[in-house]
Amino acid sequence: MIKILVLEDDENIRLGLCHILRHGGYEVLPAETLAKARELYNSASLCLLDVMLPDGSGIDLCREIRRDSDVPVIFLTCVDDTARITSALDIGGDDYVIKPFESAVLMSRINAALRRCGITDTADDIELTAIERELLEYFRLNRNRILTREQILSRLWDSRGEFVNDNTLSVRINRLRVKLDKSGRHGRIITVKGVGYKWES
Repeated sequence: MIKILVLEDDENIRLGLCHILRHGGYEVLPAETLAKARELYNSASLCLLDVMLPDGSGIDLCREIRRDSDVPVIFLTCVDDTARITSALDIGGDDYVIKPFESAVLMSRINAALRRCGITDTADDIELTAIERELLEYFRLNRNRILTREQILSRLWDSRGEFVNDNTLSVRINRLRVKLDKSGRHGRIITVKGVGYKWES
């Protein structure tokens, strides 16, 4: 399932966003501070970031995210401030939504950002285990990037709390590769000898 980080310090707005997203079929990773969001964004398929927060700015977090991830970022702002919005987009934001917003508009922008980045739930009709789905999502989030075995193992451990050793990882990736090949999906897992794996789409 696609996971969306919601960074919003206003509790009522945060709860409302979580309700909208869960109703839309997404898993939600809620955070009210930058500190909490930093713990969660590596597990997210998309980040919704409030611009102004008690402990900093969503723009600063986006700058951190862009150092090692292409995950889509949509900013939430209560002010139609051209300079601030331009700054947010220039440092790597994909879109912005001005509060208050219509839920339908927000969902359309989220879906559009996910489509642009090739992040979809197109594996819903393939029988995958929970760990295989997690692997597939991680590969898609890092398309055309080489992921080391250590990075993949760390992701699986952090997100699921299940122990996956090096040998088990090879078996699970091979099984996922076979299932995807049989389904005829666009994209494939490439082995980078001596380093790790890469998702090519």
